[in-house]
Amino acid sequence: MAKNLRAKLPEGDTLVIFDQNPGVLTKFQTEVGIAATGAGAPAKGTGITIAESSRDAAEKSEVVITVLPEPSHVANVFGSILHPRLPSIEPERLFIDCSTIDPTSSREIANAVHSSSQGRFVDAPMSGGVVGARASTLTFMLGASTRSGQLVDRVVPILELMGSKVLHLGEQGMGLSGKLANNYLLAISNIATAEAMNLGVRCGLDTKKLGELINGSSGQCWSSAVNNPVQGISPGAPAERDFDGGFAVGLMKKDLKLAIKAAAESGAQLELAQKAKEVYEAVGASDEMKDFSV
Repeated sequence: MAKNLRAKLPEGDTLVIFDQNPGVLTKFQTEVGIAATGAGAPAKGTGITIAESSRDAAEKSEVVITVLPEPSHVANVFGSILHPRLPSIEPERLFIDCSTIDPTSSREIANAVHSSSQGRFVDAPMSGGVVGARASTLTFMLGASTRSGQLVDRVVPILELMGSKVLHLGEQGMGLSGKLANNYLLAISNIATAEAMNLGVRCGLDTKKLGELINGSSGQCWSSAVNNPVQGISPGAPAERDFDGGFAVGLMKKDLKLAIKAAAESGAQLELAQKAKEVYEAVGASDEMKDFSV
């Protein structure tokens, strides 16, 4: 995502990067050809600066994009960003949180930003996985107020630098509600795809012919076409590299938990949720870092 963002930004803009994991920053610097000159030091001629902290990154930026695993992580990062008060800038600072967390926590963070007049906050979780992030084909689900100026118009072009589709689903928090509904479906379809492929193979079908059949018929879905759990069906899928480098089982467990929580709060009934939860817990018991299609 960061590489796509830098490649499409105007030359005069600077991309400020921070990650809690130093290894991730080192890998990024290597991939984009930046000498490791130390945190806070701009890389000459690249338009990229490595920040010393999330607070440092926010101070140096007009637009702050965050992507974090858990609600507590997002709350902690914004706590460090907003206290003490950030310097004022014009136009006002824009916070785009692409994390998948619960809508209630997101609204609390948005309130902290807005009530302290330190900028505007929107939720914009994404779908498309690692494959979509690398190819810049992500779909962003935007939750943003339409009551104060041209906020949506400001956010959409930024997200389009990293993805191919931006859907404004309503007020702040609605992007996350949409994402949880989508990922609940993804959790179920992934299990169904694995079971269907296993059924066909055990009945004697060739894996590639079975994949071609499913993906050319009514059973086709993202899990079968793009992220098939069987090797040789989906080029570039995690199954082709021992399920490394994809959407981790631990993250799917977290998203499923959030979807179940949202269902309880909204009164929605999820008949398959508990069984899916048990499946991912069993898979994650051996390795939570493998792609969830494992």
